[in-house]
Amino acid sequence: MFFQDDVVEALQFPPCPLLETMLTPGDVHELLSFIQAEEDPASPSSGSQGSSNRALYSLDERKRRRMQSNRESARRSRWRKKRHLVNLTNQVNRLKTENRQLKNHLGFILHQHLILSLENAQLRSESEILMTRLSNLYGALGTPL
Repeated sequence: MFFQDDVVEALQFPPCPLLETMLTPGDVHELLSFIQAEEDPASPSSGSQGSSNRALYSLDERKRRRMQSNRESARRSRWRKKRHLVNLTNQVNRLKTENRQLKNHLGFILHQHLILSLENAQLRSESEILMTRLSNLYGALGTPL
């Protein structure tokens, strides 16, 4: 056999949850088994029963690897969903804070507007009173306005 079992075990390492493109230990084992199958000459004792056992083993192995792959994919999907939920929660909190600040600022601006409107109304009233007094003074002096 080209690869020893200890070499195969040395090449197998736990999958990285952040990188979806890395090979899983099952993928490494599958690739190595393909390489080994190409290197192994057909033994004279292996007949149709040997190939059917190998085919059954391959189907069972593929099914096991597929189930493992599906579990990993589901785990990554749950992790992404959880991260997305955390991001959305953070965004909601940030937007609530921003909304509260904008409401406070709007309240301050409306309060300033009210104060300035009242002051403007008072100044207009004083202006009208002063214009009336000036007009009366011009009238008393006999000078046209």
